[in-house]
Amino acid sequence: MKVLFVEYPKCSTCIKAKKWLEENMISFEDRHIVEQNPSAAELKEWHKRSGLPLKNFFNTSGMLYRSMNLKEQISNLSEEEQYALLAKNGMLVKRPLIVADNFVLVGFKQAQWEEKLKEE
Repeated sequence: MKVLFVEYPKCSTCIKAKKWLEENMISFEDRHIVEQNPSAAELKEWHKRSGLPLKNFFNTSGMLYRSMNLKEQISNLSEEEQYALLAKNGMLVKRPLIVADNFVLVGFKQAQWEEKLKEE
């Protein structure tokens, strides 16, 4: 199985996650989230495949999220507006992301990654 690994290379969590993938010999395609920001259509598909609430796709600890005061605004936006907002700037998207054929993982939770990626 080859997965898409969406990351921001300077992110310490992404570095740790990438190292874990390599140590566990999991084949992946690397994608820089700022240079190749996910489109609204991709985000919509990934959101559906993840089974998670859309708010989980926002990098709530990021400086951009806080400077835009999105915590107060998100609940007033439609899903389409949220997808469009995420698609405008990769720094708003929680990372790393693992995109596989039948699931999407958001953020690096080692136990969850082991369960999903080692069973395939």
